Amino acid sequence: MKPKFVKISEAIIKKIKSGELLPGDKVPSENELISQFKVSNTTARKSLQEIESKGYAQRIKGKGTFVLNKTEDHHLLRTLGSIDATRRGFDESLKLEGFLPKTIVLEKTVLEHGVSTEISGKHYIMEGPVLKIHQLRYADDLLLKDETKYISLKLCPKINMLSTDLSYFKVYEDKYHYKISDVKQNLSAVILQPDDNNNNFEADGPLPVFVLDSAVLSQPDLVLELEKSLYRGDKYKFAIIAHPEYNETVTSGTKRV
Repeated sequence: MKPKFVKISEAIIKKIKSGELLPGDKVPSENELISQFKVSNTTARKSLQEIESKGYAQRIKGKGTFVLNKTEDHHLLRTLGSIDATRRGFDESLKLEGFLPKTIVLEKTVLEHGVSTEISGKHYIMEGPVLKIHQLRYADDLLLKDETKYISLKLCPKINMLSTDLSYFKVYEDKYHYKISDVKQNLSAVILQPDDNNNNFEADGPLPVFVLDSAVLSQPDLVLELEKSLYRGDKYKFAIIAHPEYNETVTSGTKRV
């Protein structure tokens, strides 16, 4: 008869294999396993250790245990329309999936004029000055994302003094105290040729690329960030939340989503 901790670990691994738990998702904590399966803390701890030892998850000190990316083709799944997914940031998401992130900054400059973009037929305008950041995002030395961000220096003064190796989404909330109300996104696809001047990916032949345009908004319709990013089409899959639902709680007069 299998030990209890093995049965628990197999139940969680089954959820990982079925896609109920995705790469980067948090595995139930030790306390949650104790409550759910009515077991001791020793059994719960051994269950998590068993999942980790089999390579399905990784424990990150102080944060928890997270599902690793074990798909054969190592496709990365990203969810459009999810504020939580955007808040986590590129580097943190990769670390939680077991990859080693690396960033090369190609350009970091202040534009005195404003910028704009069109998403789903609506124009989003950001007045100057604007911080422009063009950077290449790697996972295990493979270029996955060619990212260009425009951030409002009018709304976020001196943000250009901060490192680019962070989640700007969290900076908007924690440092500048903006409540993120929405993230508008457009997804399209193109084929990049090897000799294209805009092609920074390491590919010998034509490469399918996802183009993601996005605008990060704070009420009432303040444009904090505009972004245009290119994702390797052979390494990414996108999920979409068609009707995201937010749980709203009121704390000290501030509504959080």
